Amino acid sequence: MMVLEIRLENFFSIKDEILLDFRAAKTNSDAAKALSSNIIDDKGGKILKSIGLFGANASGKSNILKAIDFCQHLIVDSDQYNEGKVFDFVPFKFEGHENKPSTFSIEFIHEGIEYEYSFTLTTKELLKESLYHYPNGRRAKVYTRDETKGPVKQGIYSFADGLIPRPLDVAINTSRKTLYLSRASQMDRELCRKIYRFFMLHFWLGFAPLDLSDFDFDIEKEFSQNRDLFLHALSICDSDISEIKLKTERLKHNGTVKADGTVKFNGTISKFETYHKADPSIPFDLLREESAGTKQLFSLLFFLLNVVKDGKAFMLDEFDLSLHTKLAEFIIDLFHAGSSAQFLFTSHNTNLIDVRRFRKDQIVFANKKEDGATELYSLYDYRDFRENMDAEKGYLQGRFDAIPIVDNSLSSLKKLLGNKEAT
Repeated sequence: MMVLEIRLENFFSIKDEILLDFRAAKTNSDAAKALSSNIIDDKGGKILKSIGLFGANASGKSNILKAIDFCQHLIVDSDQYNEGKVFDFVPFKFEGHENKPSTFSIEFIHEGIEYEYSFTLTTKELLKESLYHYPNGRRAKVYTRDETKGPVKQGIYSFADGLIPRPLDVAINTSRKTLYLSRASQMDRELCRKIYRFFMLHFWLGFAPLDLSDFDFDIEKEFSQNRDLFLHALSICDSDISEIKLKTERLKHNGTVKADGTVKFNGTISKFETYHKADPSIPFDLLREESAGTKQLFSLLFFLLNVVKDGKAFMLDEFDLSLHTKLAEFIIDLFHAGSSAQFLFTSHNTNLIDVRRFRKDQIVFANKKEDGATELYSLYDYRDFRENMDAEKGYLQGRFDAIPIVDNSLSSLKKLLGNKEAT
């Protein structure tokens, strides 16, 4: 399972279409060769394992993930939407775009076959939808939908022969609030159910800080199988940590237990304890007594191990919140050590803008243009930027336009404070 590209148009600060391209650029530079673990070798080409979004505050980085998150939830949940439902996103507000439709499009590989899925909508209704696949390397239609063609379902929909059993039965039961893909999955159409499950099980988005209770993990199993990796990661976070243990107690009463640092499963509560070199006999409650960075990394690791081992796509806003650069690098290296998992993240950590860790096409900048719209471009687009240059320094100097140039001199700040000495 791999994401090839995502296109977004008219969501939040995104006005014109932007492209998140996971297809690796064609380059044979020594730097790219040294980073061969950053790509997936697929028979159709090379695919990036990670993309980092960098840019100033309010440049639109988070809006990109918010838009993708909205679209993923629409796919999973739209079969439950009723009349009167208003879709939970905001189009670009300037230049009349709030009255124009928005579009989501994604190309991905699932079970060895490439798919191209897209839909167009307003905040009130779905307008268009399509699914194509490449079963023999050639693009072929599965179905298309165009609600602007009138009220008759036979005129709105077009289906390829034999791919979806009784496709019009699904269409008759699909309102303008519902995606055909979602309804067809609900009505047990195998191909659509397969695509639906890709978005539900293999296409994850998160916003820091992550909450383990939001996902169905076997905490005990994950920890026991990966204890050494957990300990290694925590030792990076706090070099004094020498041991970590899982303490489990069986509940003596019925009811829901709510407490920081505990996880309920199979009638028990579990607590993670850390031990330090200063005195290995004294336990610390990990989620009560350790640092914010240690706790954030610990929770994040459960997600990461599941994603990396199962080859999922994971998208996380401000993934390195409360984490030291070394821990952020550890997380990225974990994805690059995997075989097919992919990671899209946003970050303000300029230390990560490093061509010794990322290929140039993996470093993507979000910039807010003069009209308030978000644009995307990668370091690879700067063909004059050589791979022996300091990318972080160039970014901070404003060479890539994705950082605001602000007069924050002492004299300027004194004037803003009304300090008469500044005049």
